[in-house]
Amino acid sequence: MSTSEGPTAPFTTLSVSHPQDSITHVEICRPEKRNAMNKAFWHEMIDCFNQIAENSECRAVVFSGAGKLFTSGIDLMGMASDILQPEGDDTARISWNLRRIISKYQETFSVIEKCPKPVIVAVHGACIGGGVDLITACDIRLCTQDAWFQVKEVDIGLAADVGTLQRLPRVIGSRSLVNELALTARKMYADEAKSCGLVSRVFPDKETMMVGALEMAGEIASRSPVAVQGTKVNLIYSRDHSVPDALNYINTWNMSMLQTQDLMKSAQAAMEKKNLKEIAFSKL
Repeated sequence: MSTSEGPTAPFTTLSVSHPQDSITHVEICRPEKRNAMNKAFWHEMIDCFNQIAENSECRAVVFSGAGKLFTSGIDLMGMASDILQPEGDDTARISWNLRRIISKYQETFSVIEKCPKPVIVAVHGACIGGGVDLITACDIRLCTQDAWFQVKEVDIGLAADVGTLQRLPRVIGSRSLVNELALTARKMYADEAKSCGLVSRVFPDKETMMVGALEMAGEIASRSPVAVQGTKVNLIYSRDHSVPDALNYINTWNMSMLQTQDLMKSAQAAMEKKNLKEIAFSKL
């Protein structure tokens, strides 16, 4: 699944391919720069996932990094002008512009959550700084045995501001561990990432992991897109709301979604002991 032809036009930092029907593979493609996140990356991610969200052909996404590692995080040299020299005539105007810039950067990863298609992220080697922001916005996280994760921001003089401090506590569940990782910038290796729930599966190497990620995406894509996308939307809603509110939301959601033909098709397949991959569900 790894590409060797470089970024896919019009993108300059991302490679987008379709390894199987209904599956999209998105790859950070700056291996010569350790997949560092430059200015182009931040807006290309938004464009890419907005396109995926609207693409009725796509039912699942696999996200990975090209080259020797997943990502080294933010490209400090490439981003310095935005972060260190924001426009403005006084403190209020400089702050207002910096707030606008940070909001755009936050959307780079929030767009993954907003995309109704499930996103499986496959991490190999290092996942540093902005990489942790990215993976915590994904739905399923896989990694290789040599993977390691680092909330790096305190080492460069700032508090992480594009998702890690907000999503990582909900992913791991241990506030103490999250605080430790964020305040010390220590590395977390694959076994610990698995035991604390940051990733759900660990693979011996990248090749095996990508095969596993594609198989998992295929399983998801074989299900009713009405059911799959509704499940993702409601899982995220439930994370951020009380149980009574979330129950009311799924009640309102399913009073229309239960009227899909997919329900009867899935039930019939189960009764006839058919593989869901044999069932033709309409595009969504």
